[in-house]
Amino acid sequence: MLDSDLANLYRVATKALNLAVRRNLIRFPDDFMFQLTDEEAESLRFQTETSNGRGGRRYAPYVFTEQGIAMLSSVLKSDRAIQMNILIMRAFVRIREVLATHKDVVRKLRDMEQIQATHGRHIAGLWKEIDKLLRPPKRRAKYKIGFPA
Repeated sequence: MLDSDLANLYRVATKALNLAVRRNLIRFPDDFMFQLTDEEAESLRFQTETSNGRGGRRYAPYVFTEQGIAMLSSVLKSDRAIQMNILIMRAFVRIREVLATHKDVVRKLRDMEQIQATHGRHIAGLWKEIDKLLRPPKRRAKYKIGFPA
């Protein structure tokens, strides 16, 4: 998420949010937060139709990953940040629960698929044997005894 979007979420100024991040840079490694390049920021500006003159941003925005968002909510000192931190932690716990349940379901489905494949091979073998039993026996051609005339 962009720093400006998070600032709106936490109800703080983007400048205040970025200041808190700069004061705690050690808490934000590259996989938690990064700054867009000038080209990326320009592309984003054209896509979102933000102003490019007065009132626009003078620097490329920061982008936060989910871990960075969680860290950010612990760096900001406000009641809103505390509530957001609690909600984020609850969401992460819920996501882990869903993923764990999903893994169990996938494992059970794979087991059932293997069992079904084994049963399918056995049933195919049974059908072959039943088919043999249901077909009338092949009659041998009758040969005449003696010499041909």
